[in-house]
Amino acid sequence: MWSCCLRRREAGRVERVSSDETRDGVPLTNLDQPLFDGSGSTKRHLVDYLDAVSERILPVLRERPLSVVRVRPGQPAFMQKNVPKYAPSWVRTVSVWAEASRRQVSYALCDDRRTLLWFANQRAVEYHPALGPAGGDPTHLVLDLDPPEGGAFGLAVKAALLVRQALADAGLAGAVKTSGAKGAHVFVPVETGVPVEDLAAATRALGARAARLDPGLATTAFIREDREGKVFIDSTRAGGATVVAAYSPRVRPGVPVSFPVAWDDLDAVSPGDFTVHTVPALLDGRDPWAELMPPPQRLPAGLVEEGHTIPVARVQAMHEGKRRARARRGE
Repeated sequence: MWSCCLRRREAGRVERVSSDETRDGVPLTNLDQPLFDGSGSTKRHLVDYLDAVSERILPVLRERPLSVVRVRPGQPAFMQKNVPKYAPSWVRTVSVWAEASRRQVSYALCDDRRTLLWFANQRAVEYHPALGPAGGDPTHLVLDLDPPEGGAFGLAVKAALLVRQALADAGLAGAVKTSGAKGAHVFVPVETGVPVEDLAAATRALGARAARLDPGLATTAFIREDREGKVFIDSTRAGGATVVAAYSPRVRPGVPVSFPVAWDDLDAVSPGDFTVHTVPALLDGRDPWAELMPPPQRLPAGLVEEGHTIPVARVQAMHEGKRRARARRGE
């Protein structure tokens, strides 16, 4: 759960740069520069894409603490959580205590077109919102399906269908989207008021049930070397975790987009079908993520109880890593 307080950011230093264009009062600069090596796109392509899909992506970003992945010319991509001091005063922020780093982090809230355009001008390519609104409970249970190194998207599709069956067996339903990389994400909307610990437990139980349906294909092993070339069903996306948003571009060759797909069409698509160049025309005024998403559901008590008997993967992996290290040292 997010423990936070909302505030307006104080007006900071404004960099004086020449503007190629202005939209919604936001100066847009250097639009014809390459976006990043291998993108086959310019910064203008990114801006135009995000502007074209703003009415689709803003609903999944609104009121949620936001992390972004930015690319600067000639530099590696990096994730930004703290809003820079030079951000305009109208960029809303939320202060969140980060337990891992023991500090307050000032996240942006991307609530409107103007803020989205400002992020685009900052070369923010990827958009990773929290799973719940600022100060509220998570709204979705998420399973992240990650094929092995060199594995085809088809393996992620097969694992997604295992998850769909596990959901159906529990009386639940979800929506699926490409990750924009090689995997897939399954989102299950849940009723408000579910404690984070129970949501995390239900996620672990669903991941375990899906893996048991075909243990030769899928695994919940958190340690990479234990996965044996199988699809990793990542059930750790709960609490303060983030997942790349539907319709978000990715920092990958060709600038693919994380895109919703109907379950029956999943085995007929490729992640490369959905890019900043193709998605606006594919949408054609629709919002498939909203259309495909089931209504919020109550988590079955048995599912939650089962999940509480399953160790937390990150904690278990940490202890196992220490045990293996001691064994290698002969202790």
